[in-house]
Amino acid sequence: MTDSRIPTVRLGDGGPVVGVQGLGCMGMSFAYGPTDLAQARATLERALELGVTLYDTADAYGDGDNERFLSPFFKAHRDEVVVATKFALAIPPDEPERRIIRNDPPYIRRAVEASLRRLDVEVIDLYYMHRRDVDVPIEETVGTMADLVREGKVKHLGLSEVTGGELRAAQAVHPVAAVQSEWSLFSRDIETGVVPAARELGVALVPYSPLGRGFLTGSFTSADKELTADDFRRQQPRFTGDNAAANAVLLEPVRAVAERHGATLGQIALAWAQQQAVVHGLTVVPIPGTRTPARVEENAAATRIVLGDDDLALLEPLAAEVSGDRYADMTFTSAGRE
Repeated sequence: MTDSRIPTVRLGDGGPVVGVQGLGCMGMSFAYGPTDLAQARATLERALELGVTLYDTADAYGDGDNERFLSPFFKAHRDEVVVATKFALAIPPDEPERRIIRNDPPYIRRAVEASLRRLDVEVIDLYYMHRRDVDVPIEETVGTMADLVREGKVKHLGLSEVTGGELRAAQAVHPVAAVQSEWSLFSRDIETGVVPAARELGVALVPYSPLGRGFLTGSFTSADKELTADDFRRQQPRFTGDNAAANAVLLEPVRAVAERHGATLGQIALAWAQQQAVVHGLTVVPIPGTRTPARVEENAAATRIVLGDDDLALLEPLAAEVSGDRYADMTFTSAGRE
């Protein structure tokens, strides 16, 4: 393993320059069971040493806990990092376990002020609409986000889980630097509408869960049997029961490609995601999540792997053969509206 820094790219036309791989920080304090916080802090520092500069969080991750956890790291390295956070998943006061989607202007204004306080920053580098509320015109939502840019509270805008049509409508209001959606060897629905729109408009794609929430690394094969009770992957259809067993078989082609390259399964999954930039002709910055320095080193090294045509051909059929949806309720994803 070398310590060479990963290359950089620009998110969108006029967006921030970031390392070609970012870091998803959600699991450091939310959703994936117990975390060693000292290890997580060391992971943040090691990622930065390797050239990872895009750090992704959201106000919904632990009701602000993830933003609070990241704040000291951002403060120590403010000029070196790109802070990305999100709004839209609100917690009803009387139902703390539930999330509702809100894109209305008053909510956005409250959300950005709360994130600025928790992060303890003067401006958010990349502010995403986390999920789409179809009852609020996207032009109205993005118009409010654009106001935040003009007011100096936000530098660049992003959208998550939007359709190609929604992206075009948003871009007509204000430049969008990045679209964040699930994109991996197992999840390729965005290639129908979102990817072509992003390419056409010069918007970067930021794939979340490029490692299939760990499944593509081979670290677990059955969520209900191997993961803790508080791990949200136990609620996702493709990781439990017969679906998990069928999907574990699909890792064999990934394993074969990994053996050819002397790489891990996770590195092949990341190399595939990274290579979609060439395949589809747009900027791609995956944000794999991890909580250990060793794993972030492994992930960063994947940026140096180039898959051949034979490799890509072997991996091509996998997504179509996956059993189970990526969420129990797909209505709030772009795939549910395309």
